[in-house]
Amino acid sequence: MSGRLSGKRAMILGVAPQNVGAAIARTYIDHGAQVVIAGRRTEPLQQIADEIGAEWVACDITDEASLNKAVEDAADKMGGLDIGVNSTGWGLLKPFLETSRAELERMAAVQFTGPFQFFQALVRNMQHGGSIIQISSVTATIMFEDHAAYMGTKAGIDHVIRTIANEFGDRGIRANSIAAGGVADAPMSGGGMAIPAMRELYMREIPLRRPGMSADVANAALWLASEESSFVTGQVIHVSGGQTLRRNPSIAEVYAIFGAEQ
Repeated sequence: MSGRLSGKRAMILGVAPQNVGAAIARTYIDHGAQVVIAGRRTEPLQQIADEIGAEWVACDITDEASLNKAVEDAADKMGGLDIGVNSTGWGLLKPFLETSRAELERMAAVQFTGPFQFFQALVRNMQHGGSIIQISSVTATIMFEDHAAYMGTKAGIDHVIRTIANEFGDRGIRANSIAAGGVADAPMSGGGMAIPAMRELYMREIPLRRPGMSADVANAALWLASEESSFVTGQVIHVSGGQTLRRNPSIAEVYAIFGAEQ
């Protein structure tokens, strides 16, 4: 592999088995970066770290003290931070009128307040510029029913990313989002894509006629972390095969396929 990230120090939050965060961590290491991965579940986190040659820190994105300590520990382990990635998420599907206050508060903690405070900690620890990357979703742009809390918080934190780009560009800090579509080999959407009828339903809405893969998102994250994108900031990079040119399937179409599978 090339050394596109040689000498770079990266922290990736939200790493779990086979998810997008793990794919990004592997890609960064393959391209020469030093990497610290972070997440709530320590046993699989340690296994992934051992497998790919990363270090790890435990971190709960809903706990400000945990976030601050994790970022500081990561910076201490590597002698600084150049890259920070947030790949956490909670894919709640709940009708708008049935979404409870408790669910809203949890969603905000996972997908808005927590990322906001993670980015604050990253900015405090990026002494010589850096690249901040938020893993967002096509649903921050195009509609999907019963998904309002998820979509709203993703869209909100995308705008926070623009704020960071605007306010800290003079320190050499770049901030961008990657809006992924369905990722066939990741836990959040991979199960549905394994059903042939569901896969075809989504392929109808994707001009490139294939589902996204973790490697697609990881390659975009590699580019945003590298010097090749040194004049790119405040952007949402869509990695969805062109799905935002069309739409998401309706929730009725999705449920009909799941019902037929029962």
